[in-house]
Amino acid sequence: MPETLITTEADTAALRQTLGDLVVASHRLTRIAARVTGSTESPATWRTLSVLQSAGPMRLGELATQSRVSQPTMTKIVRNLVDSEWVKRIADTDDARAWQIALTPRGADALQNWRDTLADALVPMFADITEEELAAMSLTVQVIASRADLSAAASAALSGR
Repeated sequence: MPETLITTEADTAALRQTLGDLVVASHRLTRIAARVTGSTESPATWRTLSVLQSAGPMRLGELATQSRVSQPTMTKIVRNLVDSEWVKRIADTDDARAWQIALTPRGADALQNWRDTLADALVPMFADITEEELAAMSLTVQVIASRADLSAAASAALSGR
């Protein structure tokens, strides 16, 4: 069966609605999972580690922007993450006066453990889904990940990285 691209205004409106619903559902699911785990770690901590894992080392200001927090807030987050040995400061090769923040193997492990904990917390909510629903969820993840990867690549190209 040939694939049909979205070309009409009605298709675009349906896409817009679905994407909005997806973001809301995703945020809701994340909050439910975090509440079920009982973790006291800030969501900004996990978001910061995730940004570093996907984008690599970066300066504090860029990390704050990517994590959607203020620079003073990111300074506190990074201080705590350095104390936990989840991130480290490394010399910026472009500016000897500046530092970049990098994820450590211990931080990557902590992030993976957190993701595993979230998934484990959600399994009971989805234990009754069908194989078709699981396949649809898997395909949705693949589509979103591919678009997010394209967006990250485009952003990196625009910023000269």
